[in-house]
Amino acid sequence: MSDKAVALKYDKEQDGAPKVVALGKGEIAQKIIEKAKEYHVPIFCNQELVNSLINLDIDTEVPPSLYNAIVEVFVWLMKNESKA
Repeated sequence: MSDKAVALKYDKEQDGAPKVVALGKGEIAQKIIEKAKEYHVPIFCNQELVNSLINLDIDTEVPPSLYNAIVEVFVWLMKNESKA
C-alpha cells in the first residue's frame, strides 16, 4: 500500500487546471484510498507524481510544470472508462 495519496478534481467549466481536493500521508493516505475504492473512483498509482503534489495546499491547481504528468493520468482514465 502507498504511504502517500493525492486526490485531484477537474471541472473544465470552472477550473483552469486540475485541483488538489485531498492529500495525506500514512493513515490519512489510506483513508483517501479507501474512500476512492468505496465510491469506485479510479486509482492511478505514480509515486513520483504524488511526491510532486503532496506539498501543495488543498484547492490548489496543479502547477503547469506537472501538466504533462497529469495528461498521462487523464489518458489512462479515459482508456479505463471506455473499457467499462
